Amino acid sequence: MPLSSLSQSIMNWRLLVFGTVWLLVLVEDAFVNGKRNAKTATFFRAPRAHRRRTRDTWTGQSGFTVCKSALSQKDRALLLSHTHETGFHGDDGSSFTLTWVGDGTGVILVLSTLSAPSDSFYEGGSSRLYRSQDYGKSFHDISQAINNTFIKKDFGISAGPGNPQQVILTANLPFTETTGGLIFTSMDAGVTFRSVKLPFHPAQAIQFHYQDPKYLVVISIDDELWLSQNFGKRWSHVHEGVHTFTWGSGITLFFSSSPKGTVEAARRGELILRRTQDLGKTFTTIAKNIFSFGYIGGFLFTSVMEKLGSPRIIYVSSDQGDNFNKAQLPSATTEQFYSVLDGDEDMIFMHVDNPGEDTYFGTIYTSDDRGILYSKSLERHLFGGDGKSDFTNVTSLRGVYLTNILEEDGRIRSVISFDRGGQWRFLKKPENVDCPEISKKCNLHIHGEHSHFSGITPMLPLSEPTATGLVIAHGGVGDSISATRPDVYVSGDGGYTWWGTLRGPHHYSILDSGGLIVAVEAHRDRQISSMKFSTDEGQCWNIFNFTDHPIFLAGLASEPGTKTMNISIFGYRPDDDDQPMWVAVTIDFEHLLTRECGDQDYVNWLAHSEYGSDSETDGCVLGYKETFRRLKKLSACRNGRGYVVSRQQRPCPCTKEDYMCDYGFYRHENTSECLPQSDFLNHTLEMCLHGELEDLRTTGYRKIPADKCEGGFSPSRREGAGKKHCEDLSPSPSSSPQRSKGILALIVVCTCVGIIGLVIAAALIITSRKINCRQRLPEYRFSALQLQEDDLCVTNESSPSSKLHSFQNQDDSDDDLIE
Repeated sequence: MPLSSLSQSIMNWRLLVFGTVWLLVLVEDAFVNGKRNAKTATFFRAPRAHRRRTRDTWTGQSGFTVCKSALSQKDRALLLSHTHETGFHGDDGSSFTLTWVGDGTGVILVLSTLSAPSDSFYEGGSSRLYRSQDYGKSFHDISQAINNTFIKKDFGISAGPGNPQQVILTANLPFTETTGGLIFTSMDAGVTFRSVKLPFHPAQAIQFHYQDPKYLVVISIDDELWLSQNFGKRWSHVHEGVHTFTWGSGITLFFSSSPKGTVEAARRGELILRRTQDLGKTFTTIAKNIFSFGYIGGFLFTSVMEKLGSPRIIYVSSDQGDNFNKAQLPSATTEQFYSVLDGDEDMIFMHVDNPGEDTYFGTIYTSDDRGILYSKSLERHLFGGDGKSDFTNVTSLRGVYLTNILEEDGRIRSVISFDRGGQWRFLKKPENVDCPEISKKCNLHIHGEHSHFSGITPMLPLSEPTATGLVIAHGGVGDSISATRPDVYVSGDGGYTWWGTLRGPHHYSILDSGGLIVAVEAHRDRQISSMKFSTDEGQCWNIFNFTDHPIFLAGLASEPGTKTMNISIFGYRPDDDDQPMWVAVTIDFEHLLTRECGDQDYVNWLAHSEYGSDSETDGCVLGYKETFRRLKKLSACRNGRGYVVSRQQRPCPCTKEDYMCDYGFYRHENTSECLPQSDFLNHTLEMCLHGELEDLRTTGYRKIPADKCEGGFSPSRREGAGKKHCEDLSPSPSSSPQRSKGILALIVVCTCVGIIGLVIAAALIITSRKINCRQRLPEYRFSALQLQEDDLCVTNESSPSSKLHSFQNQDDSDDDLIE
């Protein structure tokens, strides 16, 4: 089949780029030096008319060259014919929530909500419910299916995990006028709804079981835990005074409760951790006097004060709470906290805050496969006082993690690990980016959850398991992260090398398993009408004007999983009465990239390989090599919904890189040698396991969990040389509760779950309010923006791969933890 005009355009550009002198178009720079004033700063002026197949070249603080290729008239007409715009009339102050239902169903539910002003005598508001079954190309008002009931804005829509088509709508009813709440349930992706009266008022979103959606759990406004075993038809009371809960393995349910029936006990460490394995018929108390708990990767963690006035420590169980062992970690005082950054059944990443108030940094430790022994992985890890961390799991390539550190001089710098925290290094400068003249060191630095400077970065780093090696992120080049406006960078090899790709902040999304990237400029002060897309991992971008009537952009929305070829652009424009009209513009690329990819469009790629190296260990990470079959950058074709990531694995001989430093040891800078920590010199290493004190005899190395190397380097290591009785954590510890001041030492855990297992999302502080981590919902929220005020706040509530974006200011701060 001959190449389309789009494919031919890309081929021509790639052939000319190395031998043609391009006409350079200087574009005015609108960088703002120093930290931006969020209410007065603007991004940059309206762009000049795009020229066909030109490069936009700019210099300055971080100049780089970007290719922009205009569409042919034929391709533009084709895209326009498959661009669909829908308007939703709203009012000033209205909000807009979009939720995908199922996977591959094409069903989207949109909730438009208008709440009464806070100073109004009228309590309540109104809402409209819309449904699309063609990936957002058309919407129909289905408000009558729920009797035009006012649905909650904050957690009004909940969709079942994975492929099920279950949906729950929670009505917004006055607490003082009714004895219970009202929900609407649907088993057919919103075609029909059934109303259910509740014997309680929900205080949060109703939570689905991660594997069986018929099991539902929620906490009521009076701190009671309620359970349904038949998808909401009937509800049973489980327990009172509940603070937080989470599902464990199977139908095991963990929850913390107050012995006095008040969640204020969390501030004093008086919570009781209980477990039910028969859906609320019987209970087992598995720990007392805890401050917080979390369940992640099969590990159950508790934060406990063992003795009166002592620092808090972590206990961990790998058998659903039957037995606990003390985690070999530094203790945390009242000014510190613990945070489980990420984890699975093999290993846990734990942040321990540095001693002292408001230090904004700590140390990352990595565990063994039991979650008990921890080794120091990264010092001076940035963790803000706002409870946000820049720690990111790059899901498009195994073993890759990205985060930021706080240098002693106050600079924030980005580091990356390709071996699950064994070693960290600075990111390489992109080849097409110039270093600022004032920089003594020149590296790429990435904006994360904490370091995005009050919302100037509209999106966090993005990667997807189906888009092998692809990473998109905002950042800048220099000796540290800059407060100036960030740009967009792309890596096609999991973070080893980067490419400066788009100038200024953007919203971006990955489609067609990485074969297509779309992006839209993010502006607070003006409307937009064009979007950009790339079929070569961001090296060249095509520009498409999707509407003749510009909108103020709220964000992008696409079906979870990157299989889709549809992208929806959401925003609003003032109508004739200066009231916002919400707009959804859906663009279908299936009719532009019509050719299905064939064998000639793919190439075998050795991950983690140093280009040009032919060594035996080239590409060896975590003990094996991994070769992927991935799309060539020059191939303008479609992977399709049936695309499956293909890989081959080969074991490698063991080296020191396959080992992390053992408990009590640290890796010397710029070497692979593990040396004893100064505070462990001449000390016997002991640990308490199952009530027995065991000696640890080691040369300083232990194998990285899940490492598959064979033969080669094999250091000696032995546990259990001598045994004697030690005190273990029992279900009824004798320690007394302690009142304390300052921020409590908390386990920070988010246990978001997917259909095939536990999936870890971005860590969220578990505060003294009832906050239970949401499931992985394909949900987007948008709020009407004030044109004269900068109130756009973009917060990713889960892992970047979860595609959950909120455009509402969040109140999840640590303020309520301070006495």
